[in-house]
Amino acid sequence: MRWMWVDRIIELVPRERLVAIKNISMAEEYVHDHFIATPVSPALPVMPSCFILEGMAQSAGILVGHANGFSEKVILAKINKAEFHYDAVPGYTLRYTALIKYLDPAGASTTGRVELIDPSTGESQEIGTIDLMFSHVDNNMAGTAFPKENFVFSDSFKTLLRTSGIS
Repeated sequence: MRWMWVDRIIELVPRERLVAIKNISMAEEYVHDHFIATPVSPALPVMPSCFILEGMAQSAGILVGHANGFSEKVILAKINKAEFHYDAVPGYTLRYTALIKYLDPAGASTTGRVELIDPSTGESQEIGTIDLMFSHVDNNMAGTAFPKENFVFSDSFKTLLRTSGIS
């Protein structure tokens, strides 16, 4: 099973920009464990920052992969920057905006913005920024044999694209 940290893609401008959303729900078990109640404080359920980071990596990775029709195996190579200013709590929606800064046959550099959308008002607040680098693994691992199929962009990601109305 592959964990998906994006629920829907709401905008895709090829080779430029992707906007995706993730709804945070109390039904997701990881929210309950972070942070649990203690004898001196009540539970504070939040989405862990590492999962927010992975959501941006998936969003930006889809943007990079889409740029060349998913012909390359795109993998996260480096996190250049990840800054978070506020917690993401259940009942809210995360909006990931990923932009390509640089793209070539070896890989890509992206920058991203994470916003938290309040369901009662629809207003959003930036909660973080993330800069990532991706590698086109087949072009950078000379002599290493990888499977022919694209193991990075599996059926789960193809389903996400299709259900978001992106071919």
